[in-house]
This record gives sequence, C-alpha cells and structure tokens, in this order.
Amino acid sequence: MPNSSSISEFLLLALADTRQLQLLHFWLLLGIYLAALLGNGLISTAVACDHRLHTPMYFFLFNLALLDLGCISTTLPKAMANALWDTRAISYAGCAAQVFFLLFFFSAETFLLTIMSYDRYIAICKPLHYGTLMDIRACATMAAAAWATGVLHSLLHTANTFSIPLCQGNAVDQFFCEMAQVLKLSCSESDYLSEAGIIDFSLSLIFGCFVFIVVSYVQIFRAVLRMPSEQGRHKAFSTCLPHIFVVSLFVSTLMFAYLKPPSISSPSLDLVVAVLYSVVPPTVNPLIYSMRNQELRDALRKLWEIPSNIRKY
Repeated sequence: MPNSSSISEFLLLALADTRQLQLLHFWLLLGIYLAALLGNGLISTAVACDHRLHTPMYFFLFNLALLDLGCISTTLPKAMANALWDTRAISYAGCAAQVFFLLFFFSAETFLLTIMSYDRYIAICKPLHYGTLMDIRACATMAAAAWATGVLHSLLHTANTFSIPLCQGNAVDQFFCEMAQVLKLSCSESDYLSEAGIIDFSLSLIFGCFVFIVVSYVQIFRAVLRMPSEQGRHKAFSTCLPHIFVVSLFVSTLMFAYLKPPSISSPSLDLVVAVLYSVVPPTVNPLIYSMRNQELRDALRKLWEIPSNIRKY
C-alpha cells in the first residue's frame, strides 16, 4: 500500500457513474455556485456602498458573506471540474489546500457567528453601552481575531493531518478533501486517534460557542418580550431570527458530521451531511438575512436601480 510520501494525488468521490449524470451534476453545482456568488456578492456590495449599513451588525454580516464566498469556492469549483472532465483526481497539494481553507473558513465563521450574537446582545440588552462597547476599533479587533483564530486553528489541524503516515490507499470518500475522510487513510489507529483528540477539543470549542450563542439569545428574547412597543419587538426579532437560523443550520450539521456514530455512517449519508454544512449555508445565508431585514432589502433594491438609471442617461 502507498504511504504518504509516495502519494502524489488523491481520488475524490465520484458524484455519478454515467456521463449524462456527471453533466447534470455539473450544471446543478454551477447553478448553486452562481447563486451563492450572486447572493453573497450582492450583500457585500450593498454593505460596502450604502452608508446606512455602516454599522457593527452589517460589518459582521459583510465578513460573514466573505467567509461564505471563500467556503463554497473551496469545494464546488473542483467538484464541477471533475464532473465536467470525468475525473476524480486532486493533487496532494490541492487536497491539503482544501483541508486548510475549509477548516479556516469554518473556524472563522464559527467565531464570527459568536461575535454576532454578542453584538445583538449588547444592542438589545445594553443599548446605552452599545456605542462604547461596539465602536469601530472594537468591531475591527473582534473580526480580525475571528479570522486570525481561524488561520491558527486550521494550521494546527492541517499540519497534524498531513504529517500522519497514510497507508490505506488514496481514495477519499467525499467530493472534496474532508479532514475526517483523509484521516481514515492513516496507517494505524493510534495515528488516527492522535488527531481525533484534537478534533474532539475543537468540537468542544464549537459547542462552547454554541452555548454562548444560546445563552445570549435567551437574554435577548427576555429583553425583547419586555419591550412595550410592538414595532420595537418586530425590529428586534427581524435582526435576531435570521442569525438563529444560520447558527442552527451551520452548527448542527457540522457537529453531526463529526459526532455521528460509526454504525450509521455510509458514503451516501456522509455526502448529504457534507453538502448540508459546506454548500447549503453559504447559498441560503444571503436569502435568510435579507428575507426579514427591510434595511438590507432597501439597499439591495438601490443596487438593482443603479444599472437602470445609467441606461436612462
């Protein structure tokens, strides 16, 4: 069996066996990718161009859109290329890059979602201190910390994963290089368990972030329900509910992917779960955030009106 020093490429999971289905998957993935690019690109542009959206909440939403763009751009382009050209191969360096960038974007997004819940907590529960606690410098520092922590977390896992000898072939049972699937190729169970311990620590960290978010929103909902104004309650819910949906979708699928019992694991289930945590959130996040947010919808409407105004002249 080949070891890690002799592996020059990995073979990813084929999404289909026939040429017709491969092309169908290509067009499906292309449509999803373009939708994610359009949605996150529009949100990023709207926040950057509309001065009314230059607030901490939208600053963090801008960062989230960038992370979602990076996340989906790490997996789908290679999957589309393999489906189009009828191949499964990805280079050793390309696989390591996928693992690194996916872990980076996932880690940074987890910490950013936690920061966003803290922002909503301060805005609703401590409004008199909001301008002091969430000034420009504080927001930039927290966002930079989320990105930097993501880099360090990803470097730790990627370096450890690809330093482990791989002797179980080069076939990865996933449509992208997922760390858990690469670890299954390790030579011994002890090598696998050494990285599994670090994964458990990371999952406990993610769970800790999730608990912080839940506690924050318990306090937020208690404060919202005490508001005398119905309009105030509606505005508070419109900014908080999308965040809850995004956090629940992202964290639940990610935790299930790494904590599900081996007895129920199968290639088809692993594929579905991977799509749920790596493809669905970046695609639907823009829709979720814009659906109940009037300010964001107005800013997006202004973006659509600019080309029509230009054509008039």
